[in-house]
Amino acid sequence: MKSHSTPNRRQFLAQAMLLAAAPSIMPSLAMGQTASAGTKNQTIRVLLVTGQEYPGHPWKQTAPVLAEQLQKDARLQVRTVEDPHCLDSEAILRYDVILLHFMNWEQPAPGEKARENLRRAIENGKGLGLVHFACGAWQDWPEFRNLAGRAWDPKLRGHDPRGPFRVEICTPGHPIGQGLKDFETDDELYTCLAGDRPIEVVAQARSKVDGKNYPMAFVLNYGKGRVFHCVLGHDAKALQPEGVGELYRRGCRWAAGA
Repeated sequence: MKSHSTPNRRQFLAQAMLLAAAPSIMPSLAMGQTASAGTKNQTIRVLLVTGQEYPGHPWKQTAPVLAEQLQKDARLQVRTVEDPHCLDSEAILRYDVILLHFMNWEQPAPGEKARENLRRAIENGKGLGLVHFACGAWQDWPEFRNLAGRAWDPKLRGHDPRGPFRVEICTPGHPIGQGLKDFETDDELYTCLAGDRPIEVVAQARSKVDGKNYPMAFVLNYGKGRVFHCVLGHDAKALQPEGVGELYRRGCRWAAGA
């Protein structure tokens, strides 16, 4: 018989997994200091939050590929937690970047405590990253759209048919885009984002369906924090192109302030 954890037990287990990483990062918290990636060569602690998704998004396959791509940069130290309820814990403050790689499909999203932890963490200077359908998380939380810059709107057309397309770097002067060349990928070209927060589009792609350009990666500020939002990465194949990996590596470094 398959057992099912209660919500409280799931939250406890998720927080326990998160705290298990504490010994390797506690030195940076001496004297009450918060984690910060102040210099070019300093380790950047990335918390990759996954474990829930729309059934067509195989997070058990994509999360390891994403982590592997990030860790091609030796400065990026990735901790993967397979339960979004880890956001209930203030231990998230020990990380420089919180990278959301989940969408609570047909199940409750992490509740008020997680929302406030995340919002305050970013507002006070932590970095936030969003991967692919993380734009669809917290559909019942209005502030999420402001935090993410843009969010999935189910009233809009979702995406072009899966296939190859070219990603154009449209802000070569930005630290993320500087020196990064346009690249080809095979993915879902998202056309479903909505929101009115000011954003800076770093990468875009032209839809083969309607001929319009849509943001594939963009950035914004939220309080003292930085947000990097990228909709590429439908599956493991879509995360493997070097251009995609470099975009995520640069995005995490930028979000951390490095």
